[in-house]
Amino acid sequence: TRTTYKTTKIQIRKYKIHIDMYTSKELLEIVNHYLDSLAYDRKPASLYEPIKYVLDLGGKRIRPILMLLSYNLYKDNPKDILSSACALETYHNYTLLHDDLMDEAPLRRGQQTVHKKWNDNQAVLSGDSMLVLAYERLAKCDAKHLEAVLHLFTETALQIGEGQQYDMEFEMRNDVTVEEYIEMIRLKTSVLLACATKMGAILADANKEDAENLYKFGEQIGLAFQLQDDYLDVYGDAKVFGKKIGGDIVSNKKTYMLITAFNKANAEQRTELEKWINKRNFNTEEKIEAVTRLYNEIGVDKLAKEKMDFYYEQGKKFLNAVKLPKERKEALAEYAARMMKRQK
Repeated sequence: TRTTYKTTKIQIRKYKIHIDMYTSKELLEIVNHYLDSLAYDRKPASLYEPIKYVLDLGGKRIRPILMLLSYNLYKDNPKDILSSACALETYHNYTLLHDDLMDEAPLRRGQQTVHKKWNDNQAVLSGDSMLVLAYERLAKCDAKHLEAVLHLFTETALQIGEGQQYDMEFEMRNDVTVEEYIEMIRLKTSVLLACATKMGAILADANKEDAENLYKFGEQIGLAFQLQDDYLDVYGDAKVFGKKIGGDIVSNKKTYMLITAFNKANAEQRTELEKWINKRNFNTEEKIEAVTRLYNEIGVDKLAKEKMDFYYEQGKKFLNAVKLPKERKEALAEYAARMMKRQK
């Protein structure tokens, strides 16, 4: 019921309307409650157990919250589109399930990954079923928006697959440029955030210009968010970040940090960097310390922050261009600001 969650009411005198606005914290509670309430009563139960397990692991729920906040820009009750919003969370976790399998990752959010807790085949099949469930949940939206929503989601899903393929191919290359990397993370990460913000606008009957500006807002925030992830993997607090710092360094993952270090290094720094990249036997802590020191000398930390700030500021410009009162956009703007201040 409406009284279950305390809401903030804003009076916008210029437009003479009374608006019920939800905070991101309230929306997180709503999303988690909805996901917890979903029943998986189909057979065999063993196919659906890993799906519930993955969704029960928690997470920030960024994509459904962005979608609900975008919808709430125009309409009062974002709970009306909960199924569609949680379809994006289902899809996102499906990609994580398969990513973990491809990366042979043992843990996700401090718990065993599906292929470790069950097996590889189970991870593939349950992941495939998650994708189908995402479409099923998405299709519960208002019929008049179904075609536009399915088109946006399908295009986004294809782009994310393309981004993942680029990411895998980059592992075999030592000449990846910053521009190529930015395009890869745009496809692999940003487009789903952009899909969330635009889909919320579509379902709320926003005009096309606003919907496109919200897409661009989500896209730019997504780029800043992924660059921040690269940064935190090197400079974050392990206790807060939720995983061991330096994992990208150990695995020679082509991140903005490593690519920029190669581009900006002098001859001596490049030689040392290549030595650590090509080493097959090494002490993990020693490698992390040595490469981090090189990053500091080259100034990669400062360059990464500048890049993050650039995309974040670009995102704010697109949100400012949305033709709504500033007060109406405050919750979404504040949520984006908090995303950029995260430590995990």
